[in-house]
Parts: sequence; C-alpha cells; structure tokens
Amino acid sequence: MILMGGVIDFVGRLTPLIEKFVRKTGHTVMWLLIIMALIQFGIVVLRYVFGINKIYMQESITYMHGTVFLLAGGYALLTNDHVRVDIFYGEASEKRKALIDFLGTYFLLFPVCLLLLWTASPYVGNSWAVNEGSPQSSGIQGIYLLKSLIPMFALLMIMAGFTIATRAANVLRGRE
Repeated sequence: MILMGGVIDFVGRLTPLIEKFVRKTGHTVMWLLIIMALIQFGIVVLRYVFGINKIYMQESITYMHGTVFLLAGGYALLTNDHVRVDIFYGEASEKRKALIDFLGTYFLLFPVCLLLLWTASPYVGNSWAVNEGSPQSSGIQGIYLLKSLIPMFALLMIMAGFTIATRAANVLRGRE
C-alpha cells in the first residue's frame, strides 16, 4: 500500500510537467502557421507578379504544415480541440466522461501510438540511412527530418494521453 501511495505521488508530480511540455510544444509550433502564411504570400507574389518560382519555398510549406499537424496533435488532444464523436460523451456525467477518457486512453490511444512507434521506426530509420531528400534538385534535402516527426507525434500523444488518463483517474477517485 505504501508503494502504491509513492507511485501516485510520483505520477501527481510528473503529470503537470508532462502537460506543460505538451502545451509548450503546441504553442511553439503554432507560430509556424503565421510563418507559413507569410511564405505562401511570398510564393504567390513571386510567381504571379515576378514570374519567379522557388521549389524550396513551396516544399517549406509542406514541411511546416506537417510539423504543425504532427507536433500540435498532443496539444489538441490535451486541450480537447480534437474531433470527437459526442454520441455518448456529450451528455454524460463527469464520472462517465472520466471513465470514457480513461478507458479510451488505455485501450485505444496507447495501443495505436505504440503500434505507430513500432511501425514507423524502420520507415524513419531507412530515411535517415539514405539521408532522404527532395526528388527536386533545388528542393529541401531533409525529408528524413520530416519523417522523424512521426515518432515524435506518437510520443506527444502518449504524453497527452497520460495526462488525460491521470485527470480521469482523479475524477473517478473523487479527487478532482
């Protein structure tokens, strides 16, 4: 029983740190949206006003778009800004919502994220092994960096899920 109390105390101290990290990551990558819009505006002006086309600028939009979606996924989950089917959840009591969050995290989110980590590892590793880059000679030669965001996405989702499951466990125990 003492061991369980120590684990609960450790989780209680760890959860806010994890939540802070996931939130900070989400807030940081949101700045890419502004940069992405400015670069896209620059691409349009260069192409249609001056007749200049820069492939690396176009590819940078794809890189930033992928970065935002992959690294802000945990933040969206944590802040409940993700897509949810509210058939059972919307009108449920707080305890029922906590149960759905807890079970959904452990039986759906964690297995999918672990599967993603397992299957993405060779994919990302192979990309790094050959320093995979753009097929265009003037493109960004860092596709392996973009692919590296896939396991980072899974880890951020696991971290956000851990925070959600801890909150749900506290509600189910009557501590929140």
